[in-house]
Parts: sequence; structure tokens; C-alpha cells
Amino acid sequence: MHKRVLGFGTFDGLHKGHEAYLSQLKELGETFVVVARDANVERIKGAAPKHDEQTRLKALEESPFVDHAILGHETDFYSHLKPIEPHIIGLGYDQEADDLKLKTIFTGAEIKRLDPFEPDKYKSTILNR
Repeated sequence: MHKRVLGFGTFDGLHKGHEAYLSQLKELGETFVVVARDANVERIKGAAPKHDEQTRLKALEESPFVDHAILGHETDFYSHLKPIEPHIIGLGYDQEADDLKLKTIFTGAEIKRLDPFEPDKYKSTILNR
């Protein structure tokens, strides 16, 4: 069976840490990767992203590890993603996500925490200072 894999992130300037995350997603199946909206990044992280959402989306569209790049929703993070019916949701090692809520929304999906790649070096909050 071909597995659909869902991933999320800001991806504010793709770097080796992002590439490691995306390649781990790709190893699991067909990738659907959601790019956070500018307004949500600012609200959640307290600062606007360095690169706007269209630039970040285009970078993911060009990644060999991403089959489908999707712009996130501004208010309802998950409703537009339900039709994907992912088999696996891949979370980054440092992503704050409500696993129970994800399991409730995406029933039957397995939640996997993916491994970091040199997190003390390749992390957007460090690289975008």
C-alpha cells in the first residue's frame, strides 16, 4: 500500500535540518507538506518569518522530497487537510503539536517524531538571527 505522509512547518529558508526532516518524510511515502501562513508564524512564534509564505511554498515545491506543497489555512489548521487522509503524520523533533488532537482529527494516522539533524547548528531560529 502506498502511504500518504503529512508534514508541517514554517520552512523559513530551507536548510540542511529541513532537508533531513523532508527526506525522512519522503522515506515514509508520498509527501504532503504544509507551509505555515505568515500571520500564523507571527502569532505563534512572536515574529514574522524572514521569507514570505509564497517564497517558502515555492521552495518546498522545488524540493525533491516534497510531492505536494500546501499553504496552510489561516484559522483552521486541519480541516482542509482531512481529505488527504494521511497514514502517517511526521513531526519534527522540536515541533510543538497536540498529538492527541492530531489523532482525533486524523483517525487512523500514525504519529511519528522524526530525528533531528545537527539541531545546534541547523535550526531556523539560529540561522535567521
